[in-house]
Amino acid sequence: MEAKAVSRYISMSPRKVRLVVDQIRGQSVNEAYAILKFSKKAAAEPVGKTLRSAVANAQSRGEEQDQFVDLDDLMVREAFVDEGPTLRRWRAAAMGRAAPIRKRMSHITVVVDTRD
Repeated sequence: MEAKAVSRYISMSPRKVRLVVDQIRGQSVNEAYAILKFSKKAAAEPVGKTLRSAVANAQSRGEEQDQFVDLDDLMVREAFVDEGPTLRRWRAAAMGRAAPIRKRMSHITVVVDTRD
């Protein structure tokens, strides 16, 4: 039973989010929840939300197909972060110049599947 969840336009740098996503990839769902709960990274919150959404999607898909989906059997099959659009702003710099500020965004994708 494969299910997917995508969080788009998360205003956090993809480089920072990938540090958290790399920790949960390939783990069971319960282990991934524990890793995210005790992580000090700010990116753990949006990744956790996406993971919970993927698990809920798996359970609802199971109900549609009259199958019981056990959380202990689910694992994080795929988890990756794509780069979203970048907001470009300008900041005042020395001697009347301007310095660019790039506010990056991320698209987080989590796929959960039952163990084979």
